[in-house]
Amino acid sequence: MDPDRSAKWVAFAGVHEMVRPEIVLGFHSLCLVKPADDGNRHMGSLYDDGSIDWWAAYDDLYEALRGL
Repeated sequence: MDPDRSAKWVAFAGVHEMVRPEIVLGFHSLCLVKPADDGNRHMGSLYDDGSIDWWAAYDDLYEALRGL
């Protein structure tokens, strides 16, 4: 998917950290994001407006895909 979209970390305390996606893989309403400045893959919700709220991080692609 086009990486030109808003992606933010959703924390219980209400703190949101924005990331710049390098790669976005969409799977219905879920997605995996690889930030441009981070080696992890982040799982999150993909919304109709193209924005992403992510809540989990994985060190490798295999584990991230299993998490879906």
